[in-house]
Amino acid sequence: MQPDYLPDVITIDGPAASGKSTIGLMLAQRLGYLCLDTGSMYRALTLAAIWHGISPDDEEAIVRLAIDCDLDILPLSGETDGRHYTVLLEGVDVTWDLRLPAVDASVSQISTYPGVRAEMVRRQREVGRRGHVIMIGRDIGTVVMPDATLKLYIIASPEERARRRLLDRRRQGHDDDYESILADVARRDAIDSGRKHSPLRPAADAIQIDTTGRTAEEVIAEIMTLIDQTQPEGRDS
Repeated sequence: MQPDYLPDVITIDGPAASGKSTIGLMLAQRLGYLCLDTGSMYRALTLAAIWHGISPDDEEAIVRLAIDCDLDILPLSGETDGRHYTVLLEGVDVTWDLRLPAVDASVSQISTYPGVRAEMVRRQREVGRRGHVIMIGRDIGTVVMPDATLKLYIIASPEERARRRLLDRRRQGHDDDYESILADVARRDAIDSGRKHSPLRPAADAIQIDTTGRTAEEVIAEIMTLIDQTQPEGRDS
């Protein structure tokens, strides 16, 4: 049974591998909403830079690429390989390539460039204005959609997040080790939280949910309760 009131936009922010994408997809399926993982846009841009031989240090060229690149995110259409959505870059399905180590190594740096973030925020707001969307990222509630009715901030311990990332990588056939992934989680947290523009932090009115040791179904049940308790401005409870 659906709640009487559904927010037009639900934002889900949090650090890497906290469970944002899994929770966002399941919630979107439950509500019949579009699920947009904004982090995939930055990852696709990073992959495009690799394809074109552009150094992540070349801010000007990266910003031009962000404006010009052909990037699209599509809902599932029968795929059974565990993906949450399909990402097309220059017409090529790159969904699983977005988690390559080379992308992991540069995406945080590329996402710090103000010109890149401005272009990605512009694209994301266009989607948000359509309504009935769940937007997932690191600055959605604070920068992209600050007026959203329901803002969630999803966290998990670094150890839990590293374990999840390791399982994802092994399912994709990659032979990574836990310690290196844990170190990368810590490195990315430091970059994302310390960047000058749009640092990783919860919005003042965000509701924080810790997914450590919890199933996705448990988290979804909690969020559905929150939605049922949410009222738009001007509406009597």
